[in-house]
Amino acid sequence: MNDILLLFIRNPRLGKVKTRLARTVGDTEALRIYRILLEKTRQAALGVQAERWLFYSDFMESGDDWPETHFQKKVQSGGDLGDRMEQAFQQAFDAGAGKVLIIGSDCPGLTGWLLQEAFDRLDNADFVLGPTPDGGYYLLGMKDLDVSVFRGIVWSTDAVRTATLEKIQAAGGRCLLLPELSDVDTEEDWRNAVC
Repeated sequence: MNDILLLFIRNPRLGKVKTRLARTVGDTEALRIYRILLEKTRQAALGVQAERWLFYSDFMESGDDWPETHFQKKVQSGGDLGDRMEQAFQQAFDAGAGKVLIIGSDCPGLTGWLLQEAFDRLDNADFVLGPTPDGGYYLLGMKDLDVSVFRGIVWSTDAVRTATLEKIQAAGGRCLLLPELSDVDTEEDWRNAVC
């Protein structure tokens, strides 16, 4: 059974990425920063032994910085973020995955070592979660599909992590936490990021 890493990214288009950041730095600078974050995410993903499934927000791109030799390309489908993540996890488990992680593309501190650590921790837990200071998470992993962690969550709020952990506890699951890492949503986040 394979380990599968799911990556959710936005197609890098002017005016379509890092919109909160763009409010203060402008669309052009937000796109430049997002491309840096994509590169850091790509390097982290290449540093782990797993299948890598890349989910674009809008359409699959070819000839970009994500080579098909290393990334199986797909497009996110579904409604809200929870629905899209649930469908991606379902596809991975349907394909025979033993462990599945999902990450986004706005956590510059993420490394291949930490991704491997997340997969390894699933040997002794049902879930693994990487918390962010804003109340969310940069990584969620599991070894059996539990759709409850994707449903009834108010996304993009400071209650996401707490609500997710409550759902894991209610399901009787054991969750191990990774080190806290910051993600980049605002200009202040970017200034504080270690890049």
